[in-house]
Amino acid sequence: MIIHVAKNIPESLLKDFITHHQAVHYEKPETYVLITPSATKETDRSIDKYITKQVITDTDIQLAGTKYLAEKRIVKVGNITFGAPDSCVMMAGPCSVESEKQMEQTAELLLELGTKVLRAGAYKPRTSPYSFQGLGLEGLKLLDKMRQKYGFYIITEVRDSTHADDVIAYADIVQIGAKSMYDHGILRKCGKSSKPVLLKRGFGTTLQELVQMAEFILSGGNENVMLCERGIRTFETKTRFTLDLCGAAYLKYNTNLPVILDPSHAMGYAYGVPDLAKACLAMNVSGLLIEVHPDPKVALSDASQQLSHEQFRKLYGELKSMSEALHIALV
Repeated sequence: MIIHVAKNIPESLLKDFITHHQAVHYEKPETYVLITPSATKETDRSIDKYITKQVITDTDIQLAGTKYLAEKRIVKVGNITFGAPDSCVMMAGPCSVESEKQMEQTAELLLELGTKVLRAGAYKPRTSPYSFQGLGLEGLKLLDKMRQKYGFYIITEVRDSTHADDVIAYADIVQIGAKSMYDHGILRKCGKSSKPVLLKRGFGTTLQELVQMAEFILSGGNENVMLCERGIRTFETKTRFTLDLCGAAYLKYNTNLPVILDPSHAMGYAYGVPDLAKACLAMNVSGLLIEVHPDPKVALSDASQQLSHEQFRKLYGELKSMSEALHIALV
């Protein structure tokens, strides 16, 4: 159950209600928002006269559910809008920040194409401890340098809660990766921030689990949350993962959060990314996340799935033409 309570409620009454009903709560400028476990279908009458809105939910998909908010949430990043009808935001760049030269080359490509969101990882949650782990804070500073010089918005990943504050401080959009989806330290820190968050689905998790992790951020008071489908592990071995477009359709229909698709991680091989990207755009999702590198064969991480600049330039032109035919604004 979600309850909006007027600000003039006596503090003692509010505290008693929260304690008695085990409610999670946060404060908005005009109201208190109280969220009880979904098993709670009715409450005592003590705060009735202070209630301005009340929604009874069937599951613990509550703040993210369409029963609470029928229209799609709008997440603003500067002059970019995620969740607007018939609008798809392109986010592109290398898997990892590797050097200033690499980022300069990427920035020049994105500037040429008019892409406004630069993606790259400074902290890399790798499967092997012997793989490139990212440049860390130095990488964040390089991203900031690109932002200051070219005017991009930056999306970059937080690996664990030890550097979450640094990523929140530097990023325009905080990415919580598939391997960190369950990290409650990250989720709680992001919930206390107002910084937009892109939450990726773990490759072995259900849609319900993904959205419930988003609820941790939303219930902390941060309403700027987006969901990202990036492929799940199935029995198939010829692709890195399987992009769950059925799941994306579910998220679009059953949640109020903008849905982003990542064809690069799903496919795992550059040759298949363009076709998947076109399928994603056809679904009219709120954004695309695509990996592109000046020279993929020497990339320090995920070399096989990153598009070259020439490949991305060609794909972007095709997506532009396709978006015009579909009456979708590709931002």
